[in-house]
Amino acid sequence: MDFQWSAVVDALPALFRGAQLTVFITVAGLVGGVIIGTVAGLMRAYGNAIVNGIAYFYIELIRGTPIVVQVMFIYFALPTLADIRIDPLSAAIIAITVNAGAYIAEIVRGAFISVHKGLKEAGLALGLPMWKVLVYVIGPVAFRRLIPPLGNQFIVSLKDTSLFIVIGVGELTRQGQEIMAANFRAVEVWSAVAIFYLILTGTLTLILRIIEKRMRIL
Repeated sequence: MDFQWSAVVDALPALFRGAQLTVFITVAGLVGGVIIGTVAGLMRAYGNAIVNGIAYFYIELIRGTPIVVQVMFIYFALPTLADIRIDPLSAAIIAITVNAGAYIAEIVRGAFISVHKGLKEAGLALGLPMWKVLVYVIGPVAFRRLIPPLGNQFIVSLKDTSLFIVIGVGELTRQGQEIMAANFRAVEVWSAVAIFYLILTGTLTLILRIIEKRMRIL
């Protein structure tokens, strides 16, 4: 078969729009996911039995179910349960936030508990409140250690946006599907979609590598 470059060129505007929406969903979802994950991770690492149990239940519930089920529950089941109508884009962002938050929580927990307890004891001995010990003493060391696994989770979440095709979100994969349905050029369209994803994940990897190098302890 012949590879028609014209089909790729014609698809580029729609794929660019899909890529922009993919980036928007990923960034918006990960901002919320980092906040939730940090709080839940610290609850797991330093909370009492009740606080730890709440965070543990959330983490295991989310990690034990596929993100496709989660987004379909948010979009289809939640309106029935709570009489709240959620548009597809909002459902996608919430799903990324909730899903990434659970995995980030375990990353944060692991990074913080890996820091030698002597640092915490030294901070407390200086009279610092616990929150200042976490932010100014343990936090900088833990942050360096969580960058690599956090970067992996960012990439996973970016690729997970492709699953939101099930609720009709017009992200990159959805755009590719619609273009292919119109021109039937599967090889050209899905090759272009794959290249777009490689560019997005490659850019994200490069940014994280730069941050990791700047944060490296010499």
